[in-house]
Amino acid sequence: MELADYAATLRKHWVVLVAAILVGGLAGLGFAQTVAPQYRATTSVFVSLERGDTVSELMQGANYTQNLVTSYASLATMPTVLNPVITELGLDTTPGDLSEQVESMVPLDTAIIEISAEAADPVQAAQVANAVAEHLSETVSEVSPSNANGRSAVRLTEVATAEPPEYPFAPDTRLLTAGGAAAGLAVGALIAVGLALFDTRIRTAKDLPADEDLAVLGTVPQIRKGAPDPHLMAESYRRVRTNLEFLDVGAPVRSFVVTSSVPDEGKTTTAIGLAHALAERGSRVLLVDADLRRPSLADRLGLEGAVGLSTVLIGRADLEDVVQQVGPPRFAVLTAGDLPPNPGRLIEADSMEQLVRQARSAYDVVIFDVPPLLPVTDGALLARRTQGAVVVARARRVRRAQLHDALASLDAIGATCLGLIATGVSRKDHDFDSYAGYGDGGAVNLQSRWHRT
Repeated sequence: MELADYAATLRKHWVVLVAAILVGGLAGLGFAQTVAPQYRATTSVFVSLERGDTVSELMQGANYTQNLVTSYASLATMPTVLNPVITELGLDTTPGDLSEQVESMVPLDTAIIEISAEAADPVQAAQVANAVAEHLSETVSEVSPSNANGRSAVRLTEVATAEPPEYPFAPDTRLLTAGGAAAGLAVGALIAVGLALFDTRIRTAKDLPADEDLAVLGTVPQIRKGAPDPHLMAESYRRVRTNLEFLDVGAPVRSFVVTSSVPDEGKTTTAIGLAHALAERGSRVLLVDADLRRPSLADRLGLEGAVGLSTVLIGRADLEDVVQQVGPPRFAVLTAGDLPPNPGRLIEADSMEQLVRQARSAYDVVIFDVPPLLPVTDGALLARRTQGAVVVARARRVRRAQLHDALASLDAIGATCLGLIATGVSRKDHDFDSYAGYGDGGAVNLQSRWHRT
């Protein structure tokens, strides 16, 4: 997949992305509600020398305290300071555990130690911070050198007393919610890409197998429900007609079947549209409903369906007696007739071979609308009696494996696949959408609405 394909996949699965973001955000928010609030209180102490009589002594004292202030800050998290704090406040903890709740730091280029304490209770957080500052001062007095008067040369002065905080610093509800939403977005994107990678359905003509012996004859755009574009549809079938005529200039295609891999891929609509396009060019066209299991041409075109192909095959009528004219001049239709109990045997009968020869002698082009290839073998068998099969593949309906099996069924009995047509392709993927309206004739008028068959 290219970058544009990934972007298209994310746009297509935007519902998955939105749902994943919402789920992730709500999960983050829910997690934040389960976390006990934590409060932080901070006190500050200033480190200085007891006294200095001259400027030189003051400078030396400042450098001295600057060098030792980091070490003094480290004392704040050691047992020598924390044990008295635990005893004073009656805390049920150990110096090691309490050290994880106390932090001391020295702002850059200062002699100030900031002591922060965390607790589930705001009052306790303030008490711990103040107690640590107090006992740190005592410890520093004990470990620092003494002056001439016997007192500690270093003094810690509390310059900011810790107060119980009004709001907890954790959990950060906004951060957790945003993080959950971001994680949801990532998961949603992975799901969307996964769906695209594991979705083997045909979507555009690029997904159709094509090589030197298998041509892609064209695409037919998706019909918007209630608003078909007859000009675009007509131009689509004209393009297929042209490509079909140029398959082999020396041996023009005069008889073929139109089929699909599975039902509901638009084979009957394609057969009608292609027959109409050939007839408007001036060819004498016979469209035969050879789907003796689920015939639809009679209903689709508003024709009499009581007699037709099955009637001719069993010898109760002649071909010229049961064909019906429809649409443009030179366009004839042979409906299926009554449904036989043994459609497969009729397709294989010698009478079908005779009908094919008779139809080819009377018409320029004979098109058979046959059942899908995978459910039954009728279409493949009849394709072998003609010059081959035009296989319709509906976007977002048939899978690549199904199309592969359908083509293999033709090859297995020696039938030829003349080419593939992608139907139901989205307008943006349609290969000549910009030329709709520049057709060489009127729009297709088939006395009925366009349906899938």
